[in-house]
Amino acid sequence: MPEGQPRAGLADLNERSRDILRHIVDAYMESGEPVGSRTISRRLAMSLSPATIRNVMADLEEAGLLYAPHTSAGRLPTERGLSLFVSGLLELGGLSKEEREKIDGKCAAAGRSLADVLEDATTMLSGLSRCAGLVVAPKTERRLKHIEFVHLGPGRALVVMVTEDGLVENRIIDVPMGLPPASLIEATNYMSARLVGRTLGEARSGVLTELEQHRAELDALTSRVVEAGLATWAGEKKGGALIIRGQAHLLDEVTALSDLERIRALFAALETKEAMVRLLEAADLAQGVQIFIGAQNELFGLAGCSVIIAPYRNSREQIVGAVGVIGPTRINYARIIPMVDYTAQVIGRILA
Repeated sequence: MPEGQPRAGLADLNERSRDILRHIVDAYMESGEPVGSRTISRRLAMSLSPATIRNVMADLEEAGLLYAPHTSAGRLPTERGLSLFVSGLLELGGLSKEEREKIDGKCAAAGRSLADVLEDATTMLSGLSRCAGLVVAPKTERRLKHIEFVHLGPGRALVVMVTEDGLVENRIIDVPMGLPPASLIEATNYMSARLVGRTLGEARSGVLTELEQHRAELDALTSRVVEAGLATWAGEKKGGALIIRGQAHLLDEVTALSDLERIRALFAALETKEAMVRLLEAADLAQGVQIFIGAQNELFGLAGCSVIIAPYRNSREQIVGAVGVIGPTRINYARIIPMVDYTAQVIGRILA
């Protein structure tokens, strides 16, 4: 869409223009194809000629809400047009009883770790929405009851962390090749004596300082295991893990090689720590569901995707993570927005 066009708001459109814009977006959501005046004339409740509809469509295009791809006689909504539709013209659907029960069941926490709950929630959202589901998982701030390093194979170890309230978190870390099992046992004993009853944040600086001062008490390999374990959990203020499921649903929408490259760039961006921070910052902008269409969020603009994301909170009403979906710009907003909102509420109740 050319730069410099005037920005139109919902208040600038009369009832006829709003109705035609809504039907154009609805038709585009269904087919993904440019929408012509004859298609709209068949969908409208009011009787308007194709010529009249074309005039309205031309006005909407001048206002930056529609555009004509190539030489097609039809029109497609711009990102601004989609945003206006979602914010002012969209009628949200309700979740069915079966959908609510499925979300409740997948998020049930009994006997499972928070990580397992969040992974299942991500997979469930992907399946229900036919998009890529994502969850920003909070980093653990609970006090520890048990910590242990377990050998997994050459160069790999599992860190098992159990909190005082029973949550289990597992992390895989890199360790030196050829590490003897005795070093893992020694690291477990060392960490257990210093971390039990404290959060990792409370204990981290003291442990690292002690390692520097008394490194001779531990051999070099054991020290590296301890440091690797701490580094795995340490991080920025808004750290955590980003869980993504259902990337194949995004690839199903790819129609050109350039689209595929943009999707690949999106996946690469989502692998970075900065992506998690930005997602949490986006979720923190308002109380409810946030919707970003294309370039409204730089993380997703390059891929031409939309993201629907909602924050979830802990027992102190602090935002500790976010849940959402990523899909093509013509996803079913009316169905997916309440789905994301309800999932965030369920996860928040579990954390509380």
